Amino acid sequence: MKRYLPLAALLVMALASFCFAQPQPSASPSPAAKPKPRISKAQLLKQLSAKETQLWEAWKIKNAKAFQANLSADSVMIGSGGVSGKADSIREITSAACDVKSYSLSDWKLTMIDADAVLLTYKGMQDGTCAGVTLPAAVWASSIWIKRGGRWLNFSHQETPVTP
Repeated sequence: MKRYLPLAALLVMALASFCFAQPQPSASPSPAAKPKPRISKAQLLKQLSAKETQLWEAWKIKNAKAFQANLSADSVMIGSGGVSGKADSIREITSAACDVKSYSLSDWKLTMIDADAVLLTYKGMQDGTCAGVTLPAAVWASSIWIKRGGRWLNFSHQETPVTP
């Protein structure tokens, strides 16, 4: 038993020095390591309402590239024809079947779902036709935007005609 006592003491001292060791002062963090300041809700509303408006303009002028860049790969679009994914939505949105003369967007509201997802709601006024059918003059719209890879992407969009 006595011959193991020095070994046990050495083990206790080693563990104690490990457990109670003081952390070494680190070099000052580089400017690149500073976290970015969080964007305010008002700034985010301004940013995403501008992106949403860009998508309406892309719909008006049939610009598929804008939708390709701003819709998430797993997007879910809901319209009068049902539910569709990104490729079908882009094909439908940019088809020659729609003629949009004008639009305006108002009554914006942003609801935070979490730090990387928001619900954007607003009212859209539009003058146009799709496949010869007059578009509803006014719609309530909702879009879910998600942040992936540092970019905000449209995950889902839906519109409901305003009833008089």
